[in-house]
Amino acid sequence: MLEKLKITKDLVSRLIASQFPQWKDLSIEQVLPGGWDNRIFRLGKNMLVRLPSSADYADKVKKEQYWLPKLAPLLPIAIPEPMAMGNPELGYPFHWSVYKWLEGETLANYENIDQINLANDLADFLISLHSIDTTGGPEAGKHNFYRGGSLSIYDSETRQAIKLLNGKIDNDIATKIWNDALKTTWNKPSVWVHGDISAGNLLVQNGQLSAVIDFGGLAIGDPACDLAIAWTFFNNDARSIFKNKLQLDEATWSRGRAWALWKALIVSAELTDTNIVEKKHSWNTISEIINDYRKSC
Repeated sequence: MLEKLKITKDLVSRLIASQFPQWKDLSIEQVLPGGWDNRIFRLGKNMLVRLPSSADYADKVKKEQYWLPKLAPLLPIAIPEPMAMGNPELGYPFHWSVYKWLEGETLANYENIDQINLANDLADFLISLHSIDTTGGPEAGKHNFYRGGSLSIYDSETRQAIKLLNGKIDNDIATKIWNDALKTTWNKPSVWVHGDISAGNLLVQNGQLSAVIDFGGLAIGDPACDLAIAWTFFNNDARSIFKNKLQLDEATWSRGRAWALWKALIVSAELTDTNIVEKKHSWNTISEIINDYRKSC
């Protein structure tokens, strides 16, 4: 398990006072529930402070600071806007960010969203993201947990999870879904990928998708990793809309299904740090994936 840093309101206050004294008198309140990778504090009314919780997430800060301002003007929906980058200090060992505050509620906490509208809006966002020039973009790798890279990175882990879940899931179908996806590859030029399109990283305001956040998984590569929400959140009708609008080939769709399956399997098998809510959701995702696969055969 990753060792998480203890990041307190007092530490954030002292970091702001030391490095950005122009903001030292603004209120600071921790945002709860916070993210797993980062700790988030609201700074005044219009900003937030985002600090990596461990070394595994620290190298994402400079990447986001550099690339998000370049991508934002080319996207139809708001993304985080960096205001400043903080340096390691006062016992905190990593770079950290100050962002503009984005209004909205995470999709994970939003009730009764119109899934058809969401599927259309999210597909439009991904079509735009995947079409942006990738010159100089970071290849998928350790910095983003290989999102946009080859599924084979997680082959051993996935098979271990399937074995551990023997008798609790349909192992034969789970294995077939995984094996079918591994036989395919992305043979087109790399595209920009968000890397973690999930209900916790989508903001909703007045019933509409208003922002996409947390670009720590940003890279260039295979867009399949951005499809997992089709099984982790969408119902059958919304999934069909999402798929048809994106117009990706069946092989890419197969890999997207496998990305969703990998994460759900390792959470359910307790091969990764998690919480009770995510674990319950992972079981639902496995069932959704297997049922959807059966219908497609």
